[in-house]
Amino acid sequence: MATTQSSGRGTWNSKLGFILAAAGSAVGLGNIWRFPTEMAENGGAAFLILYAALVFIIGYPVMVGELSLGRKTQRNPVGAFRAISDSKFFPIVGFWGVLCGIAILSFYVIVAGWTLGYFFEQIFYSVGWYEWANWIKDTDNGWLNAGVAIVFMMATVGIILGGVSDGIERAVKYLMPLLVVILLIMIVYVMFQPGSAEGLRRYLIPDFSAINSNLMLAAMGQAFFSLSLGMGALITYGSYLNRKENIPEVAGYVTVADLGIAFMAGLLIMPAIFMAQSNGLEVFNPQDGSLLAGPALIFQILPELFHNMGGAIGLIFGASFFFLLSIAALTSSISLLEVPTAYLIDEHGMKRKFAAILIGSGVLVISVIIAFDTSLIGNIDFIFSKIGLPLGGLMLCVFLGYFWKMENVKLELEKGYEGIHTSKFFPIWSIFIRYICPILIGIVLVTTLLNFFR
Repeated sequence: MATTQSSGRGTWNSKLGFILAAAGSAVGLGNIWRFPTEMAENGGAAFLILYAALVFIIGYPVMVGELSLGRKTQRNPVGAFRAISDSKFFPIVGFWGVLCGIAILSFYVIVAGWTLGYFFEQIFYSVGWYEWANWIKDTDNGWLNAGVAIVFMMATVGIILGGVSDGIERAVKYLMPLLVVILLIMIVYVMFQPGSAEGLRRYLIPDFSAINSNLMLAAMGQAFFSLSLGMGALITYGSYLNRKENIPEVAGYVTVADLGIAFMAGLLIMPAIFMAQSNGLEVFNPQDGSLLAGPALIFQILPELFHNMGGAIGLIFGASFFFLLSIAALTSSISLLEVPTAYLIDEHGMKRKFAAILIGSGVLVISVIIAFDTSLIGNIDFIFSKIGLPLGGLMLCVFLGYFWKMENVKLELEKGYEGIHTSKFFPIWSIFIRYICPILIGIVLVTTLLNFFR
């Protein structure tokens, strides 16, 4: 069983609990609304093959490193770097990860709140309460944005208060299977609807002529961001990991789970887009001819599609879809809040309850400000997600490869993987973490900056 200290630090009860929690951290709104249209616009299955390869080339090695650092030190990102290095620089890197998590969470609860709002919009519309339906889907209403953010934050804090095993692990053991079941049911239904075959064709048939430098960069960026790397979430989750667990093995399970759910999301979203087109809805951007994606897809096209379906079917699938999004968002927000909570527990000796409520309340203050000016979301996302996360991942690779030293990492990985000294895994992983991953992450980071300043 898990043991929990008075401060609130604990351990996972089971390997499955950890895998579901780590996969839940990785599976977020981006898997549902970004990945499918990225894939459709960039060569279909050609993008999928490239993306899957890069998930294992970039994401998997960095994940193994984060988990190893966390389990070795049993600390948050700041404490982890501080515990095994005399450098004053790397604890700052850890603090940057904590700050990135706080910043991302500050707008994430608003967007997640919108998914919750649209869940009720589907219900209100189906029973004829059109004024209420129009009111609750108004994303420009500052007071409403603040309200749904508070509700979502309360749910997140409530889970974190339960601790590692009784809070996070217990929640994801219900939420992740429920997410998969809802996805599967909706996929089966949509597959048999008019127009869905075209979406499936666009999604699954590879167009290898689309593979170019831009496609490579898009796939690299998506591969890194999709696994929640660079902000210390997996360092923190790794700090609760039993020393008997085989880190390369569990990291592989998490990577496959994230990739699998992203793929399943595409099997739902792409056929649904062309199903919407067959229902007379505009699914292409009139300016450049690209498929509508992101918020435009999720909060405009699909709600209208569910309305057009009408009756009990429209209500069931509309409400189920936005409930699905809420689950995906909640599993990610849990990890975003756990990182700064663990920091206060480890570094400042706070009790878990006080730390979680303090961080949650502080983030909500920022969220309320953003709620009244949602244009801030793009700027915060760019600084702390698109720049902050690759920067954190790059610094982690440098630390693992050149400061902690490979032999020390091997000694930690040996716990749970006794044959690592004779296996081919470690020499190959070392090459990736010291050379290949830093170069590829650096390319993503530099390209992002160059595109911004053009």
